Amino acid sequence: MTTPTGSPNRSWTSAFGRACGVLLQAIVNGLALTRISPNILTFLGLVINTAAAVLFGFANEHNYVRMFLYAGLVIIGAGIFDMVDGRVARQTDQVTVFGAFFDSVIDRYSDVVLFFGLLVFYARGNRLFYVFLAAFVMITSLMVSYTRARAEALIGKCKVGFMERPERIVLIILGALFNRWGVMAPVLWVLAILSTITVIHRIRYTYQMTKHLAPLRSDEPIPVRNLPHEVRPDLPPAPSAPGV
Repeated sequence: MTTPTGSPNRSWTSAFGRACGVLLQAIVNGLALTRISPNILTFLGLVINTAAAVLFGFANEHNYVRMFLYAGLVIIGAGIFDMVDGRVARQTDQVTVFGAFFDSVIDRYSDVVLFFGLLVFYARGNRLFYVFLAAFVMITSLMVSYTRARAEALIGKCKVGFMERPERIVLIILGALFNRWGVMAPVLWVLAILSTITVIHRIRYTYQMTKHLAPLRSDEPIPVRNLPHEVRPDLPPAPSAPGV
C-alpha cells in the first residue's frame, strides 16, 4: 500500500518545489558572479513593477484583458527580484542594515505604484467607486506595513495579521491574470477588508503589549528598561524581516 509520503501527488509537488529551488539558486549564482549590488536588484524590482502599473493605467474597455494579463506577467517577473536580492546579499556577503531598510522602502513604493496604476485605469473608465476603492486599498497596504514598523520600534516584534506583502502581490497577480472574468474587482474588496482587519489586529496587539508600561510625558524618551533587547538604542538594529 502506498504511504502518504510516497503518494504520486506529494512526489510531484516535492519535485516541482525542488526544481523551482534549483532554478532560483541558479539565478542567484549567476547574479552573484556579477557582484551586482543587492540594492540595484531591489530597485530593478520597483522599475519592473512601475512598468506593470503603466500597463494597468493604459488599459481601456477594449484592451483591458490583454493589458492586465501582460501586467500580471510583469509583476511575476518583478517578484523574482524580490526573491533573489536577499539571497544574493547573503551569498556575496553584502548584507547590511541599510540594505534591509532600502528593501522595505522600495517595497512600499512598489505597492503604491501598482495600486496607482489601477486607480488610473478606473479613473479613465469613469468608475468612480473603484477609484475610491483602489485608493483605500493603497492606503491600507501602507498602514499594514506602518503599523508593524511602528510597533516593532516599541515592542520588538509585531508579525500578527494575515495580509502582508506576499499575500497582496499574489492577489494582485491573480486579479490581473484572470480579469477576463472580472476577478480584479473582488480582489480589491478582499484586499480592502483583510488589510483593514490586519491593521486593527496589529493595533490591538500593540495595545496589549504596551498597556503595562508606565505613561510617558510628551518630552520624555521611551525608557530603555521597558523595551525588548531588539530595540535598545545602544545596540545596532537587526535587519527587518521582509514581507511587511
